[in-house]
Amino acid sequence: MELPALLGGTPVREDKIYYGRQWVTDEDIEAVRKVLEGPYITCGPKVQEAERVLESYTGAKHAVVVNSGTSALHCACIAAGIGEGDEVITTPLTFAASANCALYCGAKPVFADIDPETYNIDPESIRAHITPKTKAVIAVDFTGQVVKVREIRQICDEHGLVFIEDAAHSIGSAYDGVKVGNLADMTCFSFHPVKTVTAGEGGAILTNNEEYYEKLVLAHTHGITHDESQMEGAPHEGIWYYEQISLGYNYRMTDFQAALLISQMGRIDEFVAKRKEIVARYDEEFSKIPGIIVQKNIPESDTSRHLYIIRLDLDKLKCTRREFFDAMSAENVQCQVHYVPVYWFPYYEHMGYEKGLCPNAEEVYKGIMSIPLYPRMTEKDIEDTIHAVRKLAEYYAK
Repeated sequence: MELPALLGGTPVREDKIYYGRQWVTDEDIEAVRKVLEGPYITCGPKVQEAERVLESYTGAKHAVVVNSGTSALHCACIAAGIGEGDEVITTPLTFAASANCALYCGAKPVFADIDPETYNIDPESIRAHITPKTKAVIAVDFTGQVVKVREIRQICDEHGLVFIEDAAHSIGSAYDGVKVGNLADMTCFSFHPVKTVTAGEGGAILTNNEEYYEKLVLAHTHGITHDESQMEGAPHEGIWYYEQISLGYNYRMTDFQAALLISQMGRIDEFVAKRKEIVARYDEEFSKIPGIIVQKNIPESDTSRHLYIIRLDLDKLKCTRREFFDAMSAENVQCQVHYVPVYWFPYYEHMGYEKGLCPNAEEVYKGIMSIPLYPRMTEKDIEDTIHAVRKLAEYYAK
């Protein structure tokens, strides 16, 4: 049996491999360079072009690109009319922005529990948390697997709720053959560097609803309009005239970010195919290893994973998650944990949230870690990652 590098053994590789990494090509750089040398580096035509590309890819009628996935969620909450006294149901197993966006609008996040096998929000837990104050559901496609759209759509329709899909992980995924972006009332993407496609930073909101679209446009540009049909004043003053008709924010994406996004979208099918190939390898290998639990996928979801999560069965291993995590690092396979349950953070604790709200999420959190997954992984990267997990699982087996 190989001794872990942490305990004096030889690491599986000499150089480090990280859990996620962007893939920027010369073509991407050239696309950005052209914009930087052109007349518009912000508020120009590339932004609108990026929106058309996202609409074409997803099938959604409208896309609004913004400067982050967090901004996308905030704008979606604004468009949904979420405000003081409202409640918004979401999952605790997510990045904090999925809940914070409700707080930005004066609403209260309410945490529903997850399915312990898929790690996505449980529709029955959503139903159990609905009150007369509930305004919306923000369902997160955790790791890229699409939530149970059919069940959540039915719940939202029954109770008059807005269905917001936090698809920060899932561009490229589909549900029953329909691309993410064209499923919920509003869908929010993220283009952070470790996501499937990147704009450096950035995000987008997709919708088929005209009313939401108009509100999203205003929300991300200070509430300012140049559209005469929306104005209340005197547009005849001149072409320079504009009006602020609502309270909005400066959440605009720059043209050079949009250029990078457009270039990356040209390779999204390649990125998705490679991610699926790696996930299939991982699933096959890890399902054979005692002490390692593989995330389940629902049949309706054609999943492009942003993250690959292994879950340690700590009843079968004589180590803690921290010990396994540190041992992986010593093997030069750098992992991450996604995510600490949101309501465990001190900020939420000070608002009165307590541990124990979502037992499934808390139990799953204890054993999960994200291992390397990105399209530029080599065959050696993949094999070394599998080797490291197998080596440690065998060493720490009870």
